[in-house]
Amino acid sequence: MPKIKIKQLKSPIGRNNKQRETLISLGLNKINRERTLESNSAIQGMIDKVKHLIKVDEVK
Repeated sequence: MPKIKIKQLKSPIGRNNKQRETLISLGLNKINRERTLESNSAIQGMIDKVKHLIKVDEVK
């Protein structure tokens, strides 16, 4: 499985509760936190919901 690095760039303050919960389930809850996760359909769906709050890079 390919891996991706996710970094939170913006705060979830003022966003709806589902977006905040999605960030927490990705392992992000503060600005500048990073996680390296395996790319699968579930993770891609979560990324799609909060793509305006995070930055995604591929790990080589």
